[in-house]
Amino acid sequence: MAKGIWVATYRGVSKPDALAEYAKLAAPAIAAGGGKFLARGTASHAYENGVKERTVVIEFPSVAAAVATHDGAAYQTALKALAGGANREIRIVEGME
Repeated sequence: MAKGIWVATYRGVSKPDALAEYAKLAAPAIAAGGGKFLARGTASHAYENGVKERTVVIEFPSVAAAVATHDGAAYQTALKALAGGANREIRIVEGME
């Protein structure tokens, strides 16, 4: 079964305190779903339409595990804590074997 890869790219953070609270809640929710952080931080380089902002890449055992984690109660609580404090996009894609 192919792994699930969760990619979050940020355009900007308007409420750093809300992001910090989100991170405290999101990290254990993601770990409980089988997620393993592969990259987390400000982009070293950005090309084409990219911006040098925060990027997060998380590996899950499967796409279904990533989706279940995102849609689960614990992660949804973390999203409420973020409450519009960041402009970002999350994509979940199937990993390569």
